[in-house]
Amino acid sequence: MVNRRLRPVPSLPSLTAVALIAILGGCAQTFDASRMGVPVTLATAVGQQVEGTRFRVTSRALYAFWGLARIKDPSLRKALAAQLAGGSGIANLRIKVRSRWSDVLITALTAGLIVPRAVTYEGVVTQPPASSR
Repeated sequence: MVNRRLRPVPSLPSLTAVALIAILGGCAQTFDASRMGVPVTLATAVGQQVEGTRFRVTSRALYAFWGLARIKDPSLRKALAAQLAGGSGIANLRIKVRSRWSDVLITALTAGLIVPRAVTYEGVVTQPPASSR
């Protein structure tokens, strides 16, 4: 007699759960610097210092239905509208998207129907060269 090991066959509920996690793991956010209207860079050359005013702005993003629908998107352009007047630009832009403990609590209490996120923009507002002003 041959001793064969049987492999467990995944059940339909477990396959469904894995599929839902893969599909609904949304809340993706796209950051498009081309709509800013000013030059935006994510990094500068090594050893080069950027002259300008540092900023840090935290906005809120809000999604519904496990991240499938956007209710509110944060806007760096709106947050920095006053500083970006006069053709200045943004250098060393860093974007952090995270869930605070309160965001996780709201998501858990609503079973994922409401999904808030904190989006923090950090960088330097640069001024154009004196000759182009």
